[in-house]
Amino acid sequence: MGKAANLVTPTTGTMKMDIESLINPHLRAMQPYMPIVPFEVLSRRLGRRPEDIVKLDANENPYGPSPRALEALARADCLHIYPDPDQTALREAIGDYIGVSPDHILCGAGADEVIDLIARALVRPGDAIVDLPPTFGMYRWVADVVNAAYIGVPRRTDFSVDAQAVADAVSAMRDRTPKLLFIADPNNPDGSTICDEQLRALLALPVVVVLDEAYVDFSARPSRVSWVPLHDNLIVLRTFSKLAGMAGLRVGYGVFPRAIIRHLWKIKQPYTPNVAGTIAAIASLNDRDYLSANVRRLTEERQRLRLALARFGWLHIFPSEANFVLCRVAEDAPLCGGEPGRPAAQRLKQTLEQHGVLVRYFDRDGLRDCIRISVGRPDQTDRLIAALEAVSK
Repeated sequence: MGKAANLVTPTTGTMKMDIESLINPHLRAMQPYMPIVPFEVLSRRLGRRPEDIVKLDANENPYGPSPRALEALARADCLHIYPDPDQTALREAIGDYIGVSPDHILCGAGADEVIDLIARALVRPGDAIVDLPPTFGMYRWVADVVNAAYIGVPRRTDFSVDAQAVADAVSAMRDRTPKLLFIADPNNPDGSTICDEQLRALLALPVVVVLDEAYVDFSARPSRVSWVPLHDNLIVLRTFSKLAGMAGLRVGYGVFPRAIIRHLWKIKQPYTPNVAGTIAAIASLNDRDYLSANVRRLTEERQRLRLALARFGWLHIFPSEANFVLCRVAEDAPLCGGEPGRPAAQRLKQTLEQHGVLVRYFDRDGLRDCIRISVGRPDQTDRLIAALEAVSK
């Protein structure tokens, strides 16, 4: 065991290495992360032009990057030069924006890279990563990558966090060392938030709390980045994908205690984020009126979307503090279309797709009866509602 097997090729008598045996056993058994189907692939599959498709399945900001970001990219004359490995200008701009010293900030190719860095720095094979499903699937994925024990503490039926159940799970561990606790706030896919009292209770546990604030800009609850210098075991993650409409440029960052960040610098790839993402992110932070205006547009449209969806009695709409809305679909929903025998929510997703409207369905525990709808522009909401009316009997 542990050694590559050599196989004799019958026709030549030569030795052939069994490459599969070289792959780490835990990776051979691992399930891949399941992202959404690429837009251009769906366009071909549906036989529709991209401009005729309403894309409400990935929580992208439909208003796109700041005009200043686009202008800065058009003027860029340094794309042939490697990025600053210390991210000096970007960290300074972020620090000014969030009111935290740049010494606490590390940037990456999206918050996903930062999540991966955190797990690789803190978790050894067999250590435990605590998660609060249903939530962002990247946390389970990174636990599998580093061969950690995955401990899922389910949320309540309203998606709120059961802080006592988390504490009990951490206390019950005997043969595993709990290292990380991931909390999405607001949570993806439902948009719920965690209150200060619960967060303080979780910070009292012997575990590093990773608070993922990818959607906090759309919430009435303020960011907790100012808490980081006060807590040795709190990490806060942020991204330019949602607020700044830069999902395709992959720029995210974490706010860390100094005792943790100094070790992350040792293992971080030196040239992420790339030059284009860095230029656009800095320009976006210098266009705060644009960012704020888009947040207002999306939060107002979120309310209009909720009211429009409430007209369909077979949809239960969950409260949301993010740029999306989660809906539970009744099994007796009056739907026409979709694959027979599938859950009503999955059938609804499939049927809306045929009408050129993309929403997200999750084939996992706690979500099989739900769809998640990103908040789009008003015209996109209108297309969605028209499609819902068309697929309802």
